[in-house]
Amino acid sequence: MMPDINNAMPLTGLLAYSPYWFATVVGVAGLIVGSFLNVVIYRLPIMMHRNWRQECLDFLQIEADVTEGQAAPFNLAWPGSHCPHCQAAVKPQQNVPILSYVLLRGRCAACNQAISRRYPLVEGFTALLSVIVALHFGYGLPCLFALLLTWSLIALSFIDIDHHLLPDSISLPLMWAGLLLSLPNVFTNAHDSIIGAAAGYMGLRVFYQLFKWLTGKEGMGYGDFKLLAVLGAWLGWQYLPQIIFLSSMVGAILGIAMVLSGKRDYTTPIPFGPYLAAAGWLALIWGPTINQWYLNLMGF
Repeated sequence: MMPDINNAMPLTGLLAYSPYWFATVVGVAGLIVGSFLNVVIYRLPIMMHRNWRQECLDFLQIEADVTEGQAAPFNLAWPGSHCPHCQAAVKPQQNVPILSYVLLRGRCAACNQAISRRYPLVEGFTALLSVIVALHFGYGLPCLFALLLTWSLIALSFIDIDHHLLPDSISLPLMWAGLLLSLPNVFTNAHDSIIGAAAGYMGLRVFYQLFKWLTGKEGMGYGDFKLLAVLGAWLGWQYLPQIIFLSSMVGAILGIAMVLSGKRDYTTPIPFGPYLAAAGWLALIWGPTINQWYLNLMGF
């Protein structure tokens, strides 16, 4: 007999019973997380550069400027959200994902300067992918962990696009999480996860060394090795060929298109992290379907 939703069903029961209610709640959560990801994407690279500079000063035994030493702390929580042009604080009612941007017509309420469209796009993109994950996995712990991976990949992708960096502070905890999740077989088993992490890292590392030996140039960064190790740990070694193929194909097509359109010179480095992240997320959601399609295409 179907449960009567009108008879005080607990919220958890409603979410577990109705996939569309669950997807709606996750979508709203995705909007909120997307707003936080905007903070991470902007501030984490600055925090890293400041930390590297301080480490260099400490190593060289050089004292920083007094004014710099007295600067206010800068992290993911402080200072609060403010306009980069006039430094006016963003009020809570002006910080509602997407809605505030629409109501403010994309401009600061204090100085009327334009607000980057990146902010609502990241929020909407995060919500969209979150809903897809919710509908695919349904209510349960696998969905929660898949959402954490999705949100982390979004942050890594945009940071790599902006700064050609894939922060260890995101990648390394993700890799350990993937290995630990393999113990209860959440996405794959421990055997495939361990091999996936090792093969993901070493595979790109070997390619990097061969490319550098043949051309004298670095074809990719160390962060790419770690990101593929993350995906191998979460999904297992069986999905590494699919991820490498999809990311390389999409990266090559977009790279050639940008060169032909004049938007990028062929000597300009192209961040590979977003393509790895996109291919890994596709493997997370539709990996078995993609593999089966390829096998059928090849006649196996």
